[in-house]
Amino acid sequence: MSDMYRELPVVLAGPILRRIEPGRLVIWLITTEQVPLALRLACEAEVLLERELGAKDLWSLQLGEHCWLRLVDITPDTDLPENRSIQYDLSYQSSQRWVSLAEWGAELLYPGEALPSFQIKPKLDAIFHGSCRKPHHPGGDGMARADIWLEQHRDEPERWPALLMLSGDQVYADDVAGPMLVACHELSDRLGLWQEKFEGSAVADTGELIRSEHCYYQREKLLPNGESAETARRSLFSGVRKPIFTSDNAHNHLISFAEMIAAYCLAWSPRAWDGLKLSQPAGLNDKQATLYHREFEVVEGFREQLPRARRVMAHLPTYMIFDDHDVTDDWNLSAAWEVSAYGHPFSRRIIGNALIAYLLCQGLGNNPDPLKRDLAAPLETWLDGRSSDQQEQLIETLFRFEGWDYLIPLDPAVLVLDTRTRRWRAERNLASPSGLMDWEALTELQQQLLDREAVVLVSPAPVFGVKLIETVQKVFTWFGQPLMVDAENWMAHPGAANVVLNIFRHTRTPKHFVILSGDVHYSFVYDIEIRFRRGGPKIWQITSSGLKNEFPAGLLKGFDRLNRWLYAPWSPLNWFTRRRRMKVSPRRPEGAEEGCRLVNHCGIGLVRFAPDGEPEEVWQLGADGRDTRFSLSDEEEHWG
Repeated sequence: MSDMYRELPVVLAGPILRRIEPGRLVIWLITTEQVPLALRLACEAEVLLERELGAKDLWSLQLGEHCWLRLVDITPDTDLPENRSIQYDLSYQSSQRWVSLAEWGAELLYPGEALPSFQIKPKLDAIFHGSCRKPHHPGGDGMARADIWLEQHRDEPERWPALLMLSGDQVYADDVAGPMLVACHELSDRLGLWQEKFEGSAVADTGELIRSEHCYYQREKLLPNGESAETARRSLFSGVRKPIFTSDNAHNHLISFAEMIAAYCLAWSPRAWDGLKLSQPAGLNDKQATLYHREFEVVEGFREQLPRARRVMAHLPTYMIFDDHDVTDDWNLSAAWEVSAYGHPFSRRIIGNALIAYLLCQGLGNNPDPLKRDLAAPLETWLDGRSSDQQEQLIETLFRFEGWDYLIPLDPAVLVLDTRTRRWRAERNLASPSGLMDWEALTELQQQLLDREAVVLVSPAPVFGVKLIETVQKVFTWFGQPLMVDAENWMAHPGAANVVLNIFRHTRTPKHFVILSGDVHYSFVYDIEIRFRRGGPKIWQITSSGLKNEFPAGLLKGFDRLNRWLYAPWSPLNWFTRRRRMKVSPRRPEGAEEGCRLVNHCGIGLVRFAPDGEPEEVWQLGADGRDTRFSLSDEEEHWG
């Protein structure tokens, strides 16, 4: 074995606690060898489970010569205890001995811990939630802030959140810094991640992609000339021309399966960075070289906080759902976008690779049963044979799959929505934004809500957003330019808007709705009631964004103040909103300037719930230490 591979740690990424229930335990990790694994669970002095993991408990998928995804999925002989700290030791066998997590993963432990621990809480008493984690954004990491909070309360496990919810843009496949892309290539080479051939591109395969003169900061040039290629280029790489609301670095869009898998490892594990050189690529012009060095400093800061991000995911059950940047900017924005993006083989492959990586690194841990049932066969067929035809068959299966949404069985229940792949396409104008969920998906949602007392909905995009910003998006849509401002919101499509608002009005739907969202790169809280109706329901829109991303500060401050003036209670503009029958009251961020209701700094949301499911405390924990509590509104009612 070469020195390069001897330096690889056995456990490269993880462990990440995923779906955890009394009768089930799911843990995700990536190893560089196919070593045997064993799991031991203990509560105080009692051993709850101790076994070497066989094929029934462990799904192993080889992603490269030195890369195995390991999904631990255990059904214990007896249910695990609730509301008690459970220690776990995930060990591997090497040279005829078992290596404990305390030895190979000592950095995962909090002070005083012998092994990491978790709790199974049947009651959703508190939750961490956040979205939009861009490594090269020049701000702190909200995941690290969550870890600091856990460490500060390590002796009070009863105060720990029941789970960590990541509601979109866990990776930015379309917006990648030069040093991050170099790291992807170095790590891919070290792991020997599987290569692939491309169709419809200026490069024939993964090797040619990396050797291409357009590999860094010029990837939009890899599509060949022609009408179909130009429409695909506009769909995947148009972010470089948008003035606001979107990324400006689409020149480095991830393309290959190997790049996608490497990006996840680098986003979640400091060990993936060990030994990487990150040398500046040859052939960069002066402008690109300057940008590379500027990005390098920011990425180094991200890397320094990764041990904390890794540790928090090793202690809290972690659930995820995609938004657009996990795949590509404006993913499935409109029917016209779909026609152009899926109509070219190269752009189709890029989207498909991102969805394969999402399945492996995010989706499988959320709700393994339907994904294993419907997707395991084509996935294993491709990983075994690795032919282009098998890869395309897997991608086609993923495009048709309708089981990305899921339910977390807590009290209240948490329903996580897929707002990306089951869209309500506009019929009159294919360029108009699609509804975030189609009629069938919304009908299924309503059936899940019937007769529940309370529910937490996770919608990556806020259902109740900032009205002025939504109006700006609507104006651009009128002029046929929805891509210019990412015109994606629940109210943009009349059908989807009317159905989702009617769900809230239905007499058999929950008395308490809490909507957790991200996406927008700022944070806010709205209290919502239905006008002229007694007895509820009460609705709370709680948005936390981003973990490591922010809205342009000056622009947001202007929008915030102008929104409060244009849509004040006395404004006639309220009558032109779809939510005119809703009373919307923004909560005041404590310590904010007069008139400001939006919080614009990196961090993570913390919500505490009363026994009836009502949020009694809402915080935005700032990555820079500035924690903001949202106070109950004492101002006049605000329409729409």
